[in-house]
Amino acid sequence: MLAKPRPPEAEVEALAEAASLDALYGHLTPEGIIERAVRDHFAGEIAAVSSFGADSAVLLNMIASIDRSLPVIFLDTGKHFEETLSYRDALIADFGLKDVRVISPDEAALHERDPDGKLHLSNTDACCDIRKVEPLARGIEPFRAWFTGRKRFQAETRAALPAFESVGSRVRINPLARWTTADQADYMRKHALRENPLVAYGYLSIGCFPCTQPVQPGEDARSGRWAGQAKVECGIHLSGLDRSLTDASL
Repeated sequence: MLAKPRPPEAEVEALAEAASLDALYGHLTPEGIIERAVRDHFAGEIAAVSSFGADSAVLLNMIASIDRSLPVIFLDTGKHFEETLSYRDALIADFGLKDVRVISPDEAALHERDPDGKLHLSNTDACCDIRKVEPLARGIEPFRAWFTGRKRFQAETRAALPAFESVGSRVRINPLARWTTADQADYMRKHALRENPLVAYGYLSIGCFPCTQPVQPGEDARSGRWAGQAKVECGIHLSGLDRSLTDASL
């Protein structure tokens, strides 16, 4: 049997670094995790990725309390709810965020593969690749690490989510991984954070409007995404993102 090819050295180092950081700091509060990452381990080389969705205010508020100038990457897929875009602008003002970077799909790729904007009707994976995975790869390319707001309770596929994990040669950090819905609600109330207006209508995980619907009683928070399909992730949290970082167009 042929041996599996060894990952590049940078990927091995990132894997070891993520495991070490998770062992050292994975038990800390989300604020503690953020502060260690921003000030000790990835100073000047870290960003946050935010959808400005259903529960984005919590992570963004924590980040703003530590460093308002931390780059925050927002993917403007061209298919967002208007409420999401308005919510984004409101949170930027609420928290005084100083470096929100809006990343958009490549126009040439859209013209070639989705000229009428209807690719999501026939191939949701291809649509996400163009509108989310490749743009995010460009957005995080300058950084060694980035924060996400993912949590274990959101879906079965995230049940074992660590605070620190490697993606290729980079480290992805999930400060809220161990939080529950109660933790989240308590923080929102304590800090009087505004809620995405779509939450009141049952949208508990908010993506692009053609592929998002309200969550039904008893279902997990992400069940309204690509409802009726086997698809559960857009790809930005999967290995495809790392492959996009090596694309010749970057």
